[in-house]
Amino acid sequence: MATDAYRIRVEGMDCASCALKIETAMQRLSGVADVRVSYSAGTLALRFDQDRISPSTIDDELCSLGFRPQAIASSPSSIATERKRLPWWQDAKLQSVMIAAAVFALAFALSQLFPAFERWLYSAAAAICLIPIARRALIGARSGSPFSIETLMSVAAVGAVMIGEAEEAAVVIVLFGVGEWLETFAAGRARAGIESLIDVVPRTARRLRDGSDEVEEIPAADLMIGDVVVVRPGDRIPSDGKVIDGHSDVNEAPITGESVPVAKAVGDHVYAGSINANGELRIETTNAAADNTIARIIHLVEQAQETKAPTERMIDRLSRWYTPAAMLVALLVIIVPPLGFGEDWATWIYRGLATLLIACPCALVISTPAAIASGLAAGARKGLLIKGGAVLETLGKVKTVAFDKTGTLTLGQPQVTDVVSVIGQDDAVLARAAAVEGNTSHPIGQAIVRAAKARALQTPIVFGGSQAVPGKAISARLKDGFAFVGSPHFAAERTTIPPELATTISGLEHEGKTVVVLISGKTCEGVIALRDEPRPDAAGALRQLTSKGIAVVMLTGDNARTAQAIAGQLGIEARAELLPDAKLAEIRRLKAVSPVAMVGDGINDAPALAAASVGIAMGGGTDVALETADAALLNDRAHGVAELIALSQATLGNIWQNISIALGLKAVFLATSLLGVTTLWMAILADTGATVLVTANALRLLRWRASAS
Repeated sequence: MATDAYRIRVEGMDCASCALKIETAMQRLSGVADVRVSYSAGTLALRFDQDRISPSTIDDELCSLGFRPQAIASSPSSIATERKRLPWWQDAKLQSVMIAAAVFALAFALSQLFPAFERWLYSAAAAICLIPIARRALIGARSGSPFSIETLMSVAAVGAVMIGEAEEAAVVIVLFGVGEWLETFAAGRARAGIESLIDVVPRTARRLRDGSDEVEEIPAADLMIGDVVVVRPGDRIPSDGKVIDGHSDVNEAPITGESVPVAKAVGDHVYAGSINANGELRIETTNAAADNTIARIIHLVEQAQETKAPTERMIDRLSRWYTPAAMLVALLVIIVPPLGFGEDWATWIYRGLATLLIACPCALVISTPAAIASGLAAGARKGLLIKGGAVLETLGKVKTVAFDKTGTLTLGQPQVTDVVSVIGQDDAVLARAAAVEGNTSHPIGQAIVRAAKARALQTPIVFGGSQAVPGKAISARLKDGFAFVGSPHFAAERTTIPPELATTISGLEHEGKTVVVLISGKTCEGVIALRDEPRPDAAGALRQLTSKGIAVVMLTGDNARTAQAIAGQLGIEARAELLPDAKLAEIRRLKAVSPVAMVGDGINDAPALAAASVGIAMGGGTDVALETADAALLNDRAHGVAELIALSQATLGNIWQNISIALGLKAVFLATSLLGVTTLWMAILADTGATVLVTANALRLLRWRASAS
C-alpha cells in the first residue's frame, strides 16, 4: 500500500491530554498509519493512503475535536511569522475563561438581589459554562476517548448541581478554564525554547545586484543559492554560505553553543544566524533558507519531539486505564459508605465528586513530554542535537563510550611534533622541507608547510617546481642543489643514514609517529616527525566521562603502534586495526553487556554508529553530523559527549521529579478528600496546581548549563 506523508501544525493543542485525544482519533481513521503527535511542538505527523482518505478529511476530524490545523511553513522566517503570538486579549481560551467568569459574576450579583433563586441562578451559570466542555467530552467519546478530562469535569459538575452544590459547580468550571489557559501559557513557554533558534536568523539580507557593487535589501527567505550577500560588522549572517571576500571573527554560539569567536577568511564556511564581529564579509549563499543549518536543526528537533520516549509511552499506557480506574474508585467512594455503613448519601456523593476531580491525569500525562521537550530544546541551543526522547533517555543510561580515533579524539590531520637537525638549526631543516613541499596536496607535506608558517620561517626559493617520486618522496631544486623529503626507506636507498639518526627515527616511529627525512644530494640533513595529535580538549573530556563511572575505549582502524601511542597520551584502552565489520562486532559485544554510545565522524563509522545504543556524530554542524547519527555535536568538541550524558541525566531526574509531584499531590488530596477536608474547588485547584508545578519544573531544563570542563 503506497502512503503519503502528512505533517501539520495543530493550533489549540496545548496539553499532553489533547495530544492523546488527537492520536486516538487519528488512529481510528481508516487509511491512516504511523501517527505521531507532539504537544510540545504542536504538530501532527502521519502517513495516509490517498485512495482511502484525504488530508481534508483529516483536517475536518481535527476541527470537530476543537483544534485548528495549519500548514507548516518551509523557512525559518515564515515559521516565525506563523507562530507569532496573538495579543493576550485575543487568546481563545482566555476569552472563554473571561466569559465563564462573567457568567458566574452575573449569577452571584443576581443571587444577592434574588436570594430565593440562588440555586437556580448558579445552576444556570454552571449549565451555560459547561456546554462547551460537555460538547468536547461527547466529541472525544465519539472519537475513541470516552474518559477524557472533559468527561470527568462534566460528570463532576452535573453531580454537584444535582446534590445542591450549584455554586461550587460554577466555580469549578471557571477554575478549570483558568487551568486550561495556564497550560496554554506553559506550552507556549516550552515552545519558545525552539522559537529562540528561529529568532537568530535575520529577516532581511543585503544582497549584491548581479555584476555590480550595488546592495539591495531583500527578505532573507528569498535568497537563492549562488547569491552574494554583504555582512557588516555586528550583522547576523542571513544564510549558510562560503566567504568569498574579507576576513573577520564570527560568533557561532547560536548554532554550536561555542562562545569563542571563530576566525573566518576566504574559502571558510559560515552558518545562518552567526554574528559577524569585526570585518565586512562577502558571502556566497550555499543553501536556500528552508535548508540552512538553523532550519534543519529546528526541523530535526521538532521531529524528535514527535517520537515518544520509553517513559512517555509507559505513562500514556498507564493513563489509558488510569482515568476509568479513577472513575471506578470515585463511584465506590460514593456508594460503599452509604450502602455498607449507612453514611449520608449527599456527603459521600460530594466526596466522590472531589475524588473524581483530583484524579484528573493531566499532570501525570504531561510530566514526561514536558521534560523531554525542554531537554531537547536546551541541548539544541547549546550545539547538542538529540534526535528523539528515546535517545535522550538512553544517553543517561550509557555505561561505555567507544570513540573512533581520527577526527574524533584527534584533530584529523597530521601535525609536526619533532624536528631533528643534523646540519645545525631545526628551523633550517623545517624551512628547507617546507620549500620542497610547497605545492603538494599530500597531508604530510601540507602539515610541514603549516608548521613552517606557524614559526614564520623564510623558505628558500624553489627553481622549476617540485616533482614527486610516487609513494616514496618529493623533490625540488633549491639554490644549492636538489633536495628530497621522503620516507626513511627511500632515504636508506639513496644514502647512508647515520647510526645516531637511525636510532632517533626508530624511537620516533615507536611513539606512533610518521617520520620523513630531508636529504640534500647524498646528505641526510635531518628528520621531521608527524602525528595526528589528540584534540586539545580530548583528555579533559575523557576524564569527565570516567569520573561519572563510564568506561571509555578507542576503536580504530589505524595500526596498533599509533593507536597505543595516542591511547597512552589520553590514558584509555585502545583496540586497533579494526576494519568496519570488526568495529561493528566490537560495538555489538559491548552492547550485549550494557548500553554503549559510539562517537565517530558519521561516515566511515556508520555501521558502528547505527549498531550502538546511541550513535553520536562529531562535525561542526555539517550535513553528515545533522543527518547520520542519533545525536550530533555541532560544536565539534569532545566535551560534548559528557555534556550530552549530563543533559540526559538531568532530564531523567526532572521526569521522576515530575511524576513524584503529580502522584504525590494526588495522594495527599485524595486522603483529604476522603476525610471531607477537600472541597470541589480545592480539588480542581489541586489538579491545576500539579499541572502548573510539573510544567514549571520541566521549564527549568531550558536554563540547563553544562558543568565547567
